[in-house]
Amino acid sequence: MDTSLLVWIVLAPLLGAIMNGLLYFYHIKKEKVSDIYFSLIGTITPFISFLITLYLFLRMNDENIIFKQHLFTWLNVDKLNIEMAFLGDNLSIFMSMFVTFVGWLIHIYAIGYMKGDNGFGKFFAYFNLFLASMLILVLADNPIILFIGWEGVGVCSYLLIKFYYGNKENVLAANKAFIVNRVGDFGFLLGVVTLFFALGQVDLSFDSIEANLGNVSNELLLLSGFLLFVGAMGKSAQVPLYVWLPDAMAGPTPISALIHAATMVTAGVYMVARFHFLYVGIEQVGIFIAYIGAFSALFAAIIATRQTDIKKILAYSTMSQLGYMFIAVGLGFYSTGLFHVFTHAFFKAMLFMGAGGVIMALHHEQNIFKIAQHRATLPIIGTTFLIGVIAISGIPPFSGFFSKDAILAAAFQEGQYLIWAIAMFTAFLTAFYMFRMYFIVFVAPNHHDEHYVYTSKTITIPLLILAIGAVGAGFLNLPSIFGGNHFVDSWLGQLHSKHIHMDHITEYVLMALSVIVAATGIMAAYAKYANFDVSKPENETGLIGNKFYIDEIYNVLFVQSTKKLSTFIDKVIDEKIIDAFIMNSSIGFVNIGKKVAMIQNANVRFYAAFMLIGMTCVFIYLYITLGL
Repeated sequence: MDTSLLVWIVLAPLLGAIMNGLLYFYHIKKEKVSDIYFSLIGTITPFISFLITLYLFLRMNDENIIFKQHLFTWLNVDKLNIEMAFLGDNLSIFMSMFVTFVGWLIHIYAIGYMKGDNGFGKFFAYFNLFLASMLILVLADNPIILFIGWEGVGVCSYLLIKFYYGNKENVLAANKAFIVNRVGDFGFLLGVVTLFFALGQVDLSFDSIEANLGNVSNELLLLSGFLLFVGAMGKSAQVPLYVWLPDAMAGPTPISALIHAATMVTAGVYMVARFHFLYVGIEQVGIFIAYIGAFSALFAAIIATRQTDIKKILAYSTMSQLGYMFIAVGLGFYSTGLFHVFTHAFFKAMLFMGAGGVIMALHHEQNIFKIAQHRATLPIIGTTFLIGVIAISGIPPFSGFFSKDAILAAAFQEGQYLIWAIAMFTAFLTAFYMFRMYFIVFVAPNHHDEHYVYTSKTITIPLLILAIGAVGAGFLNLPSIFGGNHFVDSWLGQLHSKHIHMDHITEYVLMALSVIVAATGIMAAYAKYANFDVSKPENETGLIGNKFYIDEIYNVLFVQSTKKLSTFIDKVIDEKIIDAFIMNSSIGFVNIGKKVAMIQNANVRFYAAFMLIGMTCVFIYLYITLGL
């Protein structure tokens, strides 16, 4: 019974997507359906998934068991055997817990945010499918099933980013996200294929791969590890495959919250952690991952300091925080990286949902300076937003402090002082640009008479629940120097993760430095923006304001060059070479055919003459060759 429940974690939101989809078709073809039905289906099904996951979590905690459900053999060809199976181990259940819980809260939030929208039912169908795809990814027992979920979240993100497809920019943003992710996905698929041929085995389950890695050459392990990480770079928006993430803000705010908090972008971190047994043996790739993470974190933080769109600031902050996670998993601290995934889900979902509330109150205005000029009184949103900003800045005792500090300590312990220094400077920038946004949106004086805006309970209640997580989630992995028991580290013991082992004095000093750096960033933001003249807004100008012109460079290097190559193939190779050759050849064959056709003239004497000539040629041949 318990094992069979595993598949229902996926089936619940999947059935929700199907029911909402069918109901929406009925809604547009036959008769109008109340939004209440879409809301109930859309929110109850994720909640069922959460309850099942919670039950399995409690069972595993009490009995120390692992759930595995085999459904059927999907493919069995020669040496390739792929089972449709789900795995409920400590890692997958840990991820499923907050994916379903945070996802459920975002679904509730979406009821208020999408109220009155013509595509209300369609949105919830896509939303449920998105969550189901992420759960397939998390619970997959082998990389092929994982890849199905991997592609599923990619397709759903495309559908949701371009949800308002009447706007050309939204469609272009969706196309950009889809294409960039396909680059990473191709790398992931090549990595899986490399593993398959290297192992030469029938079973591709994670347990089987781990058991047989000893038979694989180090060169192939390096190649497969690198290719798999290429997939992670695309999905988790790391340099150089990050350019889709800021543009993905074109979609409705609930999808922004879901993408950035609990699904999709965390898939890359999860995948690296799932293949921990592979990366343990190839530390070179691990160091590469850590440096990519550090550079991505710094790069995104620098860009965020000059952005004016509230959602894009949060998008770059997501990219930056993902960089921290990759620092951790790259250095072998898998549980530490996943702990930051966990805490980040709470405060980032809350920040995006708070931003959405502000955007709604200001009639879909997203420029922070224009928001400040027409500020409305939003007490719950303002308070929860401040909690989220403090948490992401790494101020104790909020959750972000404990997870981020552990990553900083991990880099220092491993002797990666450059990564540690980059991460520390990024922490300063994070506190600066996040409080810059907060001070401008909620604090800076303006000349507008503020008015109170009523906010739906479907928006405020999820914010309040997430605020509890943003404050208290860090205590689940409280350091031992504070009397903690490292619950998350213990729960994820299967990953054989490295842990922090340093003397208490060093640990206290590192913590103090982390807090001082964050506080310095906050004070710098306060000094410049707490009393900022919002009537004279900053513009996205200069090198940083234009995001280092990376989009323009990519446009020249890849987009325009591809277009020119395609035009050359079409106009020159296709038309002037291939078509010309085929046409000329065709004309020649037609002419030959016309000559040959002249033989068929219905003249008996003409045929008899040809027969005589033919027989004569045969006799001459026989005479010469056989001497007859």
